[in-house]
Amino acid sequence: MTQAEALTILKTGANVFLTGEPGAGKTYTINQYVAWLRQRGIEPAITASTGIAATHIGGMTIHAWSGIGVKKTLSDWDLEALLEREPLVKRVRAAQVLIIDEVSMLDANILTLVDQAIRTIKNSVRAFGGMQVIFVGDFFQLPPVQPRRSEEVGVPTEASGFAFESAAWERANPITCYLSEQHRQSDDEFLGLLAAVRSGDVEELHYEILQARAVEPVGQVTELYPHNANVDIVNNAELAKLDGVERSYKMLDQGNKTLVEALKRGCLSPESLVVKDGASVMFTRNNFEQGYVNGTLGTVIGFTDAGMPVVRTRGGKRIEVDPAEWRVEDGKRVLAKISQIPLRLAWAMTVHKSQGMSLDAAAMDLSQAFEYGQGYVALSRVKTLDGLYLRGFNNRALEVHPQILNKDAGFRAASMAASTAFAQIGVEELKQMQDNFVKMSGGHEPDKNQKAKEDGELSKLDKLRQKHPNAYRPWSDVDDVKLQELFERGSTPSQLQKEFGRQRGSIHARLVKLGLIEADA
Repeated sequence: MTQAEALTILKTGANVFLTGEPGAGKTYTINQYVAWLRQRGIEPAITASTGIAATHIGGMTIHAWSGIGVKKTLSDWDLEALLEREPLVKRVRAAQVLIIDEVSMLDANILTLVDQAIRTIKNSVRAFGGMQVIFVGDFFQLPPVQPRRSEEVGVPTEASGFAFESAAWERANPITCYLSEQHRQSDDEFLGLLAAVRSGDVEELHYEILQARAVEPVGQVTELYPHNANVDIVNNAELAKLDGVERSYKMLDQGNKTLVEALKRGCLSPESLVVKDGASVMFTRNNFEQGYVNGTLGTVIGFTDAGMPVVRTRGGKRIEVDPAEWRVEDGKRVLAKISQIPLRLAWAMTVHKSQGMSLDAAAMDLSQAFEYGQGYVALSRVKTLDGLYLRGFNNRALEVHPQILNKDAGFRAASMAASTAFAQIGVEELKQMQDNFVKMSGGHEPDKNQKAKEDGELSKLDKLRQKHPNAYRPWSDVDDVKLQELFERGSTPSQLQKEFGRQRGSIHARLVKLGLIEADA
């Protein structure tokens, strides 16, 4: 499914599970949807399963937002107590759209508690109180944290399972939107390797590809490790090697203490940042205007008159780095915020903290990988095979959770079915569905310029489908078989366009995807 197709489905107000491989554009798609909602006066609740993920998307953890905190169960007394927390009740009752990012790291029990809390606060029997809920994530990445054994009761406390196994997920019944585009990796050999790890089909060829990357990095690159201890040792040792005076930057905070602490735990910049001239650093948030994103690498080359670091990125851009803010907001109200230089030492970091980042290059030692998906997350951070420097790996590093291998086929099939179903709905009917959702959510029509732009896009699609009836509709397995047969029989591009009702570029792209022609043919 394309990002455009997923956005179309999201705009109808349907519950959605937005998934796809790393680099498929899940965050971009959600940001586009959030912008669309805000243009209509609808403020979504943006949350994530962990503090780190929450800082990436500018939201708060789902635990804090829903009021469940660290609880593992909710008694009747607990539920009544939620209703006495006025800010919580006001926040939840006002929300019409709930986004939960990195849902793979949220276990089934916690998701059920969130649903239970929301239904209680909203006084509704409907899933998540009837609001639109959007689960975002990739279950091939890091799974929920396994609880330790409970010594108090004398029996093991097992993980309650993946989020999709919860009763809350079943009640929400989300439409699966499995993004198929790739915007991070552009290296076919590397994509093949990642696909093999993802499908559990790692062969001798793939081991040879990895072994060929057992080379020393060119210049300074970030090192990824499974454990924090390795990261601290490397960063402290490398910083100590540099001459010059240390510059320290202390994090400032303001607001609710609990939320401030949550922000600090999730922020990739440390509470006390210490750098020197020549330090290897990484930006810890996005600032497109200044020319950096979360994961941009560089070197400190000096300091401004005000004492702020000056960084030269690997791409050669010189950036004077000012403090940035991380906030927890409830609509337009700021509940808590922290301020720090958006940098961290970048000689090394954990695989866990790298999730969600896109790195130009990384050296990694996966010989101590201990969790399903850990190696996959690390490998998929880099954009090309040339940017991968492997110090070692074990068999677990190339394993993904066996349960997810089986489930993934179902997600893909559900997504294809959704694409086919929505492709049959006319443009005007889809527009009406979207308008109804906006109205029910208390929103309004966008301003004239935005409305004219969107109407123009719909008009263009209508006109295009007059000539090419299947333009931008998903390809089915039957279509692929038929396309291959006709191509091998020698059908011309014009004949294929007429047969499939598609544009020439779409036919060409599909032939490339099926491996029938080269990309530049």
